[in-house]
Amino acid sequence: MSVSYVEREHADEQTHSFYDDAEERFELLLNIFKVFGHTPKLGAIFTESVMEMLQDSYLDWPTKELLILKATHRNDCQYCVVQHEAVSQRLGISAEKIADIEGEKYKKSEHFTEGEVALLDLTVQIGVDANRVSNDIWDRVKAHYDESQIVEAVYVITQYIAISKFGDALGVVLEPVFLGGEPILKVEHG
Repeated sequence: MSVSYVEREHADEQTHSFYDDAEERFELLLNIFKVFGHTPKLGAIFTESVMEMLQDSYLDWPTKELLILKATHRNDCQYCVVQHEAVSQRLGISAEKIADIEGEKYKKSEHFTEGEVALLDLTVQIGVDANRVSNDIWDRVKAHYDESQIVEAVYVITQYIAISKFGDALGVVLEPVFLGGEPILKVEHG
């Protein structure tokens, strides 16, 4: 751990406010929110952004979870992957579909639609080089999603690339509730 967690008893009023929102939504106060106790204004913005992303909107929430899993798995973020596997399964995504996110399995998997494959290809390319998304990927994405859905998808992808790097850089560790189970997707670094 690179920075400490700000526990509730040491948090100011603004921090308590976003802690309450996060805990109500996620059923526990996750460690990623506790590091934001050091910067309450950023913590409030982060909490609001995550809560907005993690719901049905232009894209349905399960589709967003596929993008989150792909983006964070590619970044070897065990913290993100384990948590979002749990969320994905609660949303009805099968363990088999989650497992097929690994590497390029999704491209030939019977569990993914053509549209989902296109979005996962977009996720990979953004992680490699966002300036060089091919016309082929854009054409395939646009064949299945409108521009509002595409903007939301790219926002979710890029935000979760950043969140995974933020959490890993600060050494945020999994909460005890997530320990003990065997993750579906393995990462290089824990």
